[in-house]
Amino acid sequence: MKDQLEKLLREGQELIAEAMSVTKLQELKSKLLGKQGEITGLMKEIPKVDPELRPEMGKLINEGKNKMQELIEAKREELQLKEAEIPEDFDWTVPGTLPPEGGLHPITQMRYDLDDAFRSMGFEIYQEDDITSEFYAFDKLNFPPNHPARESMDTYWIKGHDTGEANEKLCLRPHLTGGSVRYMQTHEPPYRFVYPGRVYRNETTDSHHERAFFQYEALIVDKDLTYTAGKVMIQSILSRVFGRDIPVRMRAGFFPFVEPGFEIDMQCQICGGKGCSVCKQVGWIEIMPGGTPHPNVLSAAGLDPDEYTGFYVNIGLDRLVMMRYGVDDVRLFHSADLRFLRQFH
Repeated sequence: MKDQLEKLLREGQELIAEAMSVTKLQELKSKLLGKQGEITGLMKEIPKVDPELRPEMGKLINEGKNKMQELIEAKREELQLKEAEIPEDFDWTVPGTLPPEGGLHPITQMRYDLDDAFRSMGFEIYQEDDITSEFYAFDKLNFPPNHPARESMDTYWIKGHDTGEANEKLCLRPHLTGGSVRYMQTHEPPYRFVYPGRVYRNETTDSHHERAFFQYEALIVDKDLTYTAGKVMIQSILSRVFGRDIPVRMRAGFFPFVEPGFEIDMQCQICGGKGCSVCKQVGWIEIMPGGTPHPNVLSAAGLDPDEYTGFYVNIGLDRLVMMRYGVDDVRLFHSADLRFLRQFH
């Protein structure tokens, strides 16, 4: 065994000296010192040696193993230094190759732009988990018990947590508004905050609908708040995003959590208001619901609706991005197609 060890060490030393790359050196290390390596194999053979010779052989094998380790590390350092050397014929005047750069997704960029716009108006940014309960998604928002939005045809319920009391039934949040109630319950009025995030709806996808998409909610609650303040907020948001004034219209609409409620439209930026497939030939596209928080919602948040009022909007972030860049199919933003996304970097 001693002769075998000496032969392995001699051959290993020669192979290490001849190694021309770090990769080759790593292969040698595995061959000699790995779990199935040749020197490791000798160590496993020690129990078969005469008991009187075992201590000596163990010592010799360990010394050989340590020597090989030192030679390998020294050679590794030598090869790395050699790789780092600049060749004599290197041309310093040739431009280098820049590494590929990433960039923010256009929806993420839009969110950051809105964050900046709202911070400049004194708003706080609020965040919450993607999973919520029926209690906050519907009950706290004045949805009647038989409202169709509670059904699985609209909402993604979590399997194993889709029965029981309202606070026990869990779902992927179908909107952000329930989180706003949670915010009001844990903060002192008056409120000025925004709440960006992804929401989930069980619906058929098309050029302007997705199952998972982004919303951006804003809420002001205060005493003696005027309706005009809400409209100014909407116009300020759009002018900040698009860099110019955008025509806006507000139509009466029903939503359980606001009273009165509005469907807020902006002029279609794809066609300039002339009519196209995105705006269904009407020249306007709905981008957000809005209105005054319903008295029942304010009560659910622990506020006196006779004392407090407010204004709420929930921006369809994906549609706003479509308008900003003149894209006529929202599915492109969720496709992960780098050919499409690189143009926004």
